[in-house]
Amino acid sequence: MSVKHLTTGILAHVDAGKTTLSECLLYESGKIRKLGRVDHGDAYLDTDVMEKERGITIFSKQAELAFDDFSLTLLDTPGHADFSPEMERVLQVLDYAVLVISAPDRVTGQVRTLWKLLNHYGVPAIIFVNKMDQPGMDAAEILAELQEQLDSHCVDFFGEAQDLQSEEYRECLAVCDDDVLERYLEGTDVTEEDIARMILERKLYPVCFGSALKNQGIDRLVEMIGTYACPPAVTEEFGAKIFKISHDESGARLTWMKITGGVLKVKSVFPSKEEREPEKINQIRVYSGSSFEQVQEIEAGRICAVTGLTGTYAGEAVGAEKESAKALLQPVFTSEVIIPAGEDRSAVIRNLRLLEEEEPMLHVRVDERTGEVNAQIMGQVQTEILRRICRERFGMHLDFGPSRIVYKETIRSAVEGVGHYEPLRHYAEVHLLMEPGEPGSGLEFGSACSTDHLALNWQRLVLTHLEERIHRGVLTGAEITDMKITLIGGRAHEKHTEGGDFRQATYRAVRQGLMSARNVLLEPIYDFRAEIPAENIGRLITDIQRMDGRTDAPGGDGKTAVITGSVPAATLGDYPATVVSYTHGQGHMFCTLKGYEPARDAEEIIKASAYDPDADTEQPSASVFCSHGAGMLVPWDKVREYMHVDTGWTDAEYSESEGSEDEVQAFDGAWKKRKPELSWEEKEKARGREEEELQKIFEKTYTGSNWRTPVRSRQNDYSNEPGFWSKDGSLEAAEKAKTGAGTSVGKEEKNAYKKPVKIREKYLLVDGYNMIFSWEELRSLAAVNIDAARDRLIEILANYHGTREGSLILVFDAYKVHGGRGQVYPYNNIFVVFTKEKETADAYIEKTVHKLAANADITVATSDGLEQMIIFGDGARRMSASELAAAVELSAKELREQYLKKDD
Repeated sequence: MSVKHLTTGILAHVDAGKTTLSECLLYESGKIRKLGRVDHGDAYLDTDVMEKERGITIFSKQAELAFDDFSLTLLDTPGHADFSPEMERVLQVLDYAVLVISAPDRVTGQVRTLWKLLNHYGVPAIIFVNKMDQPGMDAAEILAELQEQLDSHCVDFFGEAQDLQSEEYRECLAVCDDDVLERYLEGTDVTEEDIARMILERKLYPVCFGSALKNQGIDRLVEMIGTYACPPAVTEEFGAKIFKISHDESGARLTWMKITGGVLKVKSVFPSKEEREPEKINQIRVYSGSSFEQVQEIEAGRICAVTGLTGTYAGEAVGAEKESAKALLQPVFTSEVIIPAGEDRSAVIRNLRLLEEEEPMLHVRVDERTGEVNAQIMGQVQTEILRRICRERFGMHLDFGPSRIVYKETIRSAVEGVGHYEPLRHYAEVHLLMEPGEPGSGLEFGSACSTDHLALNWQRLVLTHLEERIHRGVLTGAEITDMKITLIGGRAHEKHTEGGDFRQATYRAVRQGLMSARNVLLEPIYDFRAEIPAENIGRLITDIQRMDGRTDAPGGDGKTAVITGSVPAATLGDYPATVVSYTHGQGHMFCTLKGYEPARDAEEIIKASAYDPDADTEQPSASVFCSHGAGMLVPWDKVREYMHVDTGWTDAEYSESEGSEDEVQAFDGAWKKRKPELSWEEKEKARGREEEELQKIFEKTYTGSNWRTPVRSRQNDYSNEPGFWSKDGSLEAAEKAKTGAGTSVGKEEKNAYKKPVKIREKYLLVDGYNMIFSWEELRSLAAVNIDAARDRLIEILANYHGTREGSLILVFDAYKVHGGRGQVYPYNNIFVVFTKEKETADAYIEKTVHKLAANADITVATSDGLEQMIIFGDGARRMSASELAAAVELSAKELREQYLKKDD
């Protein structure tokens, strides 16, 4: 019986202890005899000098481990955000991932990014909570946070009671899968096979607690992997997924891959794309740390590095293997590569291209107009590493200019792009339907062309050419995205068409379509999560608004506020560091790339770029036709008159089309889901109008004894509207106002209504957070989730007020603030108030009592002694938190009795 083999990756936020955990696994397997340490510079997998100096993982590493009943290819990945694309590429070849979480740091922004990536690539995950040896670490509390912020199916596999003999444990497992739960309720126990399947299907996430530094909990982690992890199914047909390109010390090019089907042998011809020349495998290396073993063949399920291949690239699917999901992480900054005088520019570009093979996200671009060489980067640390690599590896003393935002472009409405390439003895024509895609969808390619018009092999070639390069937009020359491009027509010549002809025709068709379309400039947007002291809420929200960002409703526990939202990368700058500064180290802000949205200052950005699409020789929009035996160049706006194929696709106007009204609305509608419809200035004005409306609600609606009867304006003692008392207090005046005549009323009615009695309205004002932290049920709930506690209180008081008269106003201070204006909204039969920025519930209640006390009976529910004295001085009644709780309970009891009577 063969020992099962797994490919497992270690993922973590920087400094969570990922490499230390890898050392422990190496030690447990017997691979090393002594545990190395990152801070000592002797970790087995941190082999690079820069990694040892900085104490961080920069490059992914491989190690081969053997345990009693299974073997493991362990892939250690970078934790620093600047090198996260390297980590993302590794996810494509993992069978399982071990997500390491630092117990003191809990769920950070980077952890959320890692979790999003695991979901995106469908990788089963086991969670190892590290650093539990530090003081104050509570496993139950951490588990609750994992369940709340990552997935409710995170289950503790560490405790002594966590075995299948425990009924509570079996129940926790069963609820993770409907089928298992149904069988469990029928009396069938949860099995190890059930657990393994649920983990594999990402319905269950085992959690293990320990300390990698002290080698605690590692044996349990190994046991979990050995017991529950399943090797992937493999096929006899050869398949491989390439996830990395590197070069060894001698300069040999290494192609790192996972074999997903069949067997790979030395000297065999490696399957390649149709346009590439066949190549043979020279060596197959199985690495473990910095050393490797050469093998003659390698079977499915294993990781290896091979030499002899020159055209492969990271992310390539080979043979029977399917393409991976689109990469999520993208750099949003670009920098000019500053080449010192005396350096060979051609050699610099050539070496940068080598680095781009290893890190495709660099997107090295040479601007032939200006001579600039640009590279896209993830952050400052990566810039420093690149500078050093260029110096030590190539002897180039390069520098990088200031970071600039990486913009992208898309189109607003559908258009047909056409391209023709017909110099002497060459021929190809391509017609592409280019349509706006969903925000964040990237580029999608397909074919709807009949094989009667264009053979299948040519169609595949067109799709290959669409995918093989970065296509540039016509506004700033930025990469295009969020677009669906479909081949809808084309033509080849029986004798004169060659593969390169369709490359030229395809490129020109894309460019001609962009020149004909209505284009949109996009800018990168960050999602953020800020955890700050409650007193700093106002500043953070104000700063985010100033940056043209937007915030969601804040949450937290009353002391620490949690604020999420999004903000343009162009305005964010180093604001996360500013948050740490003004909160004196008590606050942190974590940012992840959300995606791209229409740019706010598109016209200014386009003007500043000074991009001339007609002058970009690398992105030609004109087509080449044959005339009198010679090639003739036809500009993009005249090219349709010369096309040989009519696809039947029509547009209202091909040239500079604005798109149909439906298309424009569809485009705008898609982005409105992600972007505010109004500018911040317009929103401020809208809030002003909203505040006036809220004031009217306050003056009118609050004064009614309930919401089923007419209400009176608080501006005057009586309303002069028909059906109400007039200002002079006479019914006659009211009738005259109603009918326009001197209608008199009977004597009896006059006497009855001679002196109107002004009914005093009843109000109950409740200090929301005072109740939450005074009532045991809500206090316990708030310790887990303050939002849930708040919602629960609203529900309780809405039910309670259903049996009472008057108006109930529930006040929360400094929460759910939008632009510092506050918020009032009705919920069933009560009103919920969120005070404006820096206004406490006490201040709001005092202001309201002072305003209404002369004409209303007011009761304030709070256990704040000082507040009780103040409202008592203004004539309001006082009710403690315990008294309100008793009243709520009594109301609930009365309702139950009424229902019981009805049932009888």
